This record gives sequence, C-alpha cells and structure tokens, in this order.
Amino acid sequence: MDIKFVAPTAGLPAKAAVARIVFEGDAYEGPLARAVAASRFTGAKGQTLDIPAPEGLAGERLVLLGAGKRDAFNTLGAEHAAASAYNTVKATGLETLRVELSGSAELSAYAALGVRLASYRFDKYRTKEAADKKPSVVRAEITAVDTDAALAAFVPLAALADGISFTRDLVSEPPNILFPVEFAARVKALETLGLEVEILGEPEMIKLGMGSLLAVGQGSIRESHLAVIKWYGAANKSDQPIAFVGKGVCFDTGGISIKPADGMEDMKWDMGGAGAVAGLMHALAGRKAKVNAIGILGLVENMPDGNAYRPGDVLTSMSGQTIEVINTDAEGRLVLADALWYCQDRFKPKFMVDLATLTGAIIIALGNDYAGCFSNNDELSANLLAASAAENEGLWRMPLPAAYEKQIESMIADMKNTGGRPGGSITAALFLQRYVNGVPWAHLDIASTAWKKPSSVPTSPDGATGYGVRLLNRMVQDKYES
Repeated sequence: MDIKFVAPTAGLPAKAAVARIVFEGDAYEGPLARAVAASRFTGAKGQTLDIPAPEGLAGERLVLLGAGKRDAFNTLGAEHAAASAYNTVKATGLETLRVELSGSAELSAYAALGVRLASYRFDKYRTKEAADKKPSVVRAEITAVDTDAALAAFVPLAALADGISFTRDLVSEPPNILFPVEFAARVKALETLGLEVEILGEPEMIKLGMGSLLAVGQGSIRESHLAVIKWYGAANKSDQPIAFVGKGVCFDTGGISIKPADGMEDMKWDMGGAGAVAGLMHALAGRKAKVNAIGILGLVENMPDGNAYRPGDVLTSMSGQTIEVINTDAEGRLVLADALWYCQDRFKPKFMVDLATLTGAIIIALGNDYAGCFSNNDELSANLLAASAAENEGLWRMPLPAAYEKQIESMIADMKNTGGRPGGSITAALFLQRYVNGVPWAHLDIASTAWKKPSSVPTSPDGATGYGVRLLNRMVQDKYES
C-alpha cells in the first residue's frame, strides 16, 4: 500500500474514493443531507455510510465515517475509522482512497496506520483468484494540515506496522513451508535491520542440557532450533536488557497424545508466540528503540514418530528439574521451560515476558478478545495492562494460586507437565513459573487472540492478528526506553 500525506486542498486523482470522518451532531447540506436523511446514519462511532457517485462532490464514491463524540475522538478512533474506510472501498474497482480528517499530525499518522494494517493480505499462494475478488485500492492519501509533521509521526508507526506484518506472515505460512529451520532463517535475515541473531541447533542445545525442549521435537524429521535475537539500542550497551520469550511450535499434532483431526490444520499457528516476539524485535529495530532487548524463540515441531517422546517419560530440563510427561500435547510449556531458563541464566534481564498459544482453557475462560496475563510481579503486570488498554489489545490478569501447585505434583519426578482440565491455563502458568528463577516475569497466554476468524477489529483481516506486537512495543516505549 502506497501511503502519503496531502494538504486538504490537494487535487483528487482519478478513480478515487473519499472517506470523511464526521461526528455525532454534525450538520450536512445538499446531497449529503439527503443521503443522511435517507439512512440511519448518525455519526455514531463505527458507523459508515457509503454513497456511490455523489452528486456535486469530488470522487467516485464518498464514505462517511462515524467517529462518535467529537471531544472523545482520539488516535485509536482515527485508526479504526480509516481502516473501516479501506474495508468499505477496497474491492470497488477504485484505486485511491483519500481519508479526510481534521486535527493533529498524530491523528493523521494513526489514520495512515489504520489503512496500512487493514490492507494486509496473505495471498502469496493464490494463483487463480479472479480479478474482481482482489482489492483494487493500491494508494491511500491522508489529509494533514502539516504534511511533514504527519510523516514524521508516521515513521515509528510504519516500523510498528512492519513488525506486525512480519508476525502475520509468519503465523499465516503453511507448516510445510515454515518449519523450525525456515523460521530461524527468516529471523536471521533480520540482521539487515541491525539486530544480532544467533541460531542454536540441536548439538548446542544438547550441550546446554535442554532436555525438555528437545524432547518435544524428537519425533520430527525437522531439527529443533533456539533463536536468540539481540537489540542494543540503549545509550549504554551494557545496560541490563529486557527480554521476551516465544513458544514456536511450528506445527502441533499433539504428538503421541494426538489431537482430533477436525481443526488440526489450525495448529500451524501454534508458533504465534514466537511470531509475536520476532515481530516485536523487528519493530524495535525498525524504529531504533532506545532500549536493550532480547528475544528468545523456541522452535520445534511436535510429531508422532516412532522416536517421539511418550506419556510416562521423565525429562531433565536445563534447570536440572525433572518433568514427568502426562500428555505430549502439553508441549508448549516444555519448550518454554528451557527457553526461559536459558534467557534468565545467560542475559540476567530486568524482566521476562513470554508469549504462547498455550492452552485452550484460556479461550474458555476469557473468550476470543482477551489474552490471559499471569505474573509474579505487580509492576510488570500493571505496565502490560496499561499498554493493553492504550493499544486496544485485550489482556486480563489471571491468578497464580499456590494451592493449585498440587495439581502438577508428580509421584516420580519434580513435577508433571499437566495438571488436568481444572484451571488448565493456571496450572500451565504455575509450571512455567518454576523456570523463571525469581526474575520478574509475565506469561501471556495468547491462544485466544493470535488468530481470529472472523476478525472483530477493522485493522485486522481474518486469520493471523499479530497480537502482542503493538502491546509490547507500547510498554517498552512508555516504560523502559532511556
């Protein structure tokens, strides 16, 4: 999508739609007054009124975008309104969308972000799609009184959008394309942004004693990897870093405890946590964030081979703690156990946040619009929740009751890898807490938010959402940059 900022008086190109942000109580004249009177459009937030070939007005199409109360209009309102405009006209045959709004350069920048995110499309494997099914809008013009200021405000948002798109691409890829070695290669390619990337293969992880992570991947013909992404953007490169850890199960059959066939194709996005961490690191590097940050991705494939790990096996993690395997489909926590321990042991971070499509139980608990937040640190949790509210990425803090530890007690090892169905997302988090070694930590269970079909947000097409990238980017920006 080609996006630029133009003056409100700039001429309109041919084959263009105009989208105008309006508010409750606005007055209309002439053809617009008649069109509004003939509809139920009031300017309420989220409403649209699409007027083809508007009489006496420029453009082939006019879309009125309701933004609610004028005094409550903010950057998120501008973003969602512009995204709705794109979704309304994207397949009309028109090529240019102009979004008209008044206000600050920041509002114009967020309108541009809305169009950019809404126009994301993963279509690389479509070879016979009819032309009239493809989006026709290829350019967006956003009005701004000060176009230079709007462009300057958009630069970091464009870097954020790049990170979100990178995550969406990763999560959307089919599993025969994006297996651990390919995922690692795509992350390695991010060194062009100034990131430092190390890829640990199985020999390196064997030396480190990562028996928990390696067990998950031993049934696959694909080698497991650990990707270590480093960004040193603080003035002092030796400052203690912050850290993010992602579950990267590139495909999850459930292993020997195999999943039902119905819906198993969705398990290509069981690497959504690792995808979000990779996208966050992309965004931080893209906008030259003034912080030292580490991203750790545990990349495996969980397959039911003759060499696969079994229920009843006892694993020894890098921490030395032993784990009795009860269900091989509770594999994400085994990957994260070694990744978290490695992260805190090597980098000594200020805090760790892990992201994982970990449990179906979190969907039952919170539905499809909130991820679960489990944390051993009130300040970190508060920072995450504040960023969640600012970026409209739903997050809800969940409890970590010590009494539930009994559910993961084992008769023959230090712990079991699952505590059963009751409180399943909680016992999974309690399991992970045993591998943070007292470091401030939060676990985001994003099984409910990494993939949505249908999507409930105008900036996110159906499928991969990129959830977590903007939430964490905002937290870093607001709380941890020097």
